[in-house]
Amino acid sequence: MKVLGIDVGGSGIKGAVVDTKTGELVTERHRIPTPQPAMPSAVAATIKELVEHFDWKGLVGCGFPAAITHGFARTAANIDKSFINTNINDLFSKTIGLEVYCVNDADAAGEAEVCLGEGKGVDGTVILVTIGTGLGTSIFVNGQLVPNTELGHIYLDNGREAELYASDAVRERENLKRKEWAPRFNHYLTTMEALFWPDLFILGGGASKKLDRFADALTVKTPVVAATMLNEAGIVGAAIYAQTEQKRLKELKPLD
Repeated sequence: MKVLGIDVGGSGIKGAVVDTKTGELVTERHRIPTPQPAMPSAVAATIKELVEHFDWKGLVGCGFPAAITHGFARTAANIDKSFINTNINDLFSKTIGLEVYCVNDADAAGEAEVCLGEGKGVDGTVILVTIGTGLGTSIFVNGQLVPNTELGHIYLDNGREAELYASDAVRERENLKRKEWAPRFNHYLTTMEALFWPDLFILGGGASKKLDRFADALTVKTPVVAATMLNEAGIVGAAIYAQTEQKRLKELKPLD
């Protein structure tokens, strides 16, 4: 099945048509700058512009920087706070005249990795951690998403919020060499391991490309691997999520 996947970010809104079976992008990615300010109506209009660029008439999945429950944005990161408590599934669907299903952006990346990447076929609990401006997380149990975990905000036993202590942005801001930063990230992973006892950690984000430079500092017993989907994960995962969510809702619909 082909689905238009969209990844909404603070600086750009990107999209491509995705073959959800293989994860292949069947079109070139297209990017439009995120409107400033990123108000709901302006972002919806930009998504419509992206849909029109592809002359798309089918299902749309959207990775969005917010905790999302039943289609409603409950938080707002790098977008306008007026998104909070907005039904973005309805807003985007009505604006473009197509079915749109939105998912937290970190969860979208996780969907791609669990369905088609390093987490495919892994039984038990898989935790994806994206290392970047913050620490984004997504958790899957036997392939099933546990949405909106936001575990970059947990407090460690040193009293520090995890992503304000161990993100890649903090490493750059404090001018830490990777070997100086690695024990901080290890502290975070060991805390996560003690809380969830996962079967696999997958590391995404820019820092994951350098896993070989800090892997020796990681003391967790859980296997740790680098994500394979990388820059396309948000788009691919959003498309997969939309297909899965559409199917789920159809199965819940009572028979006439």
